Amino acid sequence: MGSRTLGSAPAGSPKRLKDLTKSTLQLVQITDPHLYGDPSRALRGVPTLPALRATLAAARPALDACDAVLATGDLVQDDAGGYLHFRNELQSVGRPVLCLPGNHDDVPAMRAALSQPPFQCGGIWDAGNWRVILLDSTVPGETGGELATSELEFLESALSAVPHGHALVCVHHHPVPLRSRWLDGVGLANGALMLDLLRCFDSVRAVVFGHVHQYYDGLHGGIRLLGTPSTCSQFKPRVDDFAIDDRPPAWRTLSLHADGRIDTAVHWLDHQPAQVAPQPAANG
Repeated sequence: MGSRTLGSAPAGSPKRLKDLTKSTLQLVQITDPHLYGDPSRALRGVPTLPALRATLAAARPALDACDAVLATGDLVQDDAGGYLHFRNELQSVGRPVLCLPGNHDDVPAMRAALSQPPFQCGGIWDAGNWRVILLDSTVPGETGGELATSELEFLESALSAVPHGHALVCVHHHPVPLRSRWLDGVGLANGALMLDLLRCFDSVRAVVFGHVHQYYDGLHGGIRLLGTPSTCSQFKPRVDDFAIDDRPPAWRTLSLHADGRIDTAVHWLDHQPAQVAPQPAANG
């Protein structure tokens, strides 16, 4: 996502909450909405814009109480027109919206569309005792991801200067295998290298990711890894071949405590949005 200066958010991003003194930060994560320019378009039978709207409506109490929203990639489905809908749905939340790209995003178009507050694309966001680090794991033309050398250097620099002791790392692709042959073929190619780097810093508390369209919560070498379902369709976990799960859209809440503890939960809609005839779409 281009060069960045450590300690400053990209131009036009919301002011970091340096003066926030509350003991616990509240975040809401949404991921993989896969929006189109045409608001009626559906992905794997799920109309993506109505599904996002239903998710945001159900999450309204959490959104009203949160300090920031995390949007961890695949904001659109290969259609830059979808960024207008994302912006329209999220700009009224009244909180910083911290965005990073996924493999279906058009990174230059995403940065252009989300260049003004409350949106921030990439970089770091400091609040209370926490630093949130937003990574770009996209590889042009590829479904799988990899952190470029420049991105790893940015990550190392960001972790070397955590102001108050705790860091949350956010990335689109999953850094460890999830026992799903097809999905693990399009994960973060150098995920093990990233985790080795993170283990060098006592400040790292967790890695949050999207891409997998399913729930995940596990420990790897002492680092907590959190995968979050999509606001549209879900992938069936632990299968060799691509398959859709019948679970509804979801979002994640995270409570980041001043002592480094994280309380988190995934919340599911109580219904599946109205289905339409599925349309062909690339996996991931």
